[in-house]
Amino acid sequence: MPKPVVPEEKRRRRRPTKSGTVLSEELIVQTALRMLHEHGSAGLTARRLGLALDADPSTLYRYFRGMDDLTLAIGDALIGQALGGWAPTGEWRADLRAVGLRIHAAYVAHPQAAVLTASRVSGRAHELAADEAVLDLLRTAGFPLPDAVRVYHAFVDTTLAFAALDAASLALPRASLHADEEMWRSTYARLPATTHPRIAEAAPLLATRMLTSAYPTALDMLLHSAAAQLDGIGE
Repeated sequence: MPKPVVPEEKRRRRRPTKSGTVLSEELIVQTALRMLHEHGSAGLTARRLGLALDADPSTLYRYFRGMDDLTLAIGDALIGQALGGWAPTGEWRADLRAVGLRIHAAYVAHPQAAVLTASRVSGRAHELAADEAVLDLLRTAGFPLPDAVRVYHAFVDTTLAFAALDAASLALPRASLHADEEMWRSTYARLPATTHPRIAEAAPLLATRMLTSAYPTALDMLLHSAAAQLDGIGE
């Protein structure tokens, strides 16, 4: 049975750890992010996290119900990083584009964490703030509620899907990532026009384009479609 989480103000250690550190939820999450970056998801365990924090692993359960709860907090922290300092300008399309690019960039900056968290729903503060902001942008722009929810759904899933896809590539071992990227030059670029005419003509562009994320393009297409729909509503 999950242990109850102690409120933040009651769970702080009265004395610092041996290294002089006072534990907090934020410190644990940031340490977990560093461990994911250095060791991948397999290296993130309560025991190893406790060692990194110079604390008994059981102490972590005063802050989180378990490692899955910590995973949700990590995902929420990424969203918090993404929206830190962002403020709407009043231009819904530009604002929504900025939010999407910020979230995607935050996940890609922590690929191992993104692979773990992009598909999760935490219900935590930063996630709720982001959802509220996106829905507010759409409703303020004039989208009827059903359409606002539809665009919101497409926006969130597109953003997180590309974040997961791009992060998964970056989380690969360096040799595997290089082999995948080289495939566009070593195989696709050498296909003869007699058997693969469309690939052959596109090969020079594919060799460059396919090494970058398609998210900005997909996001622009989504926003263009949403804007066209909004224009139709106003007619």
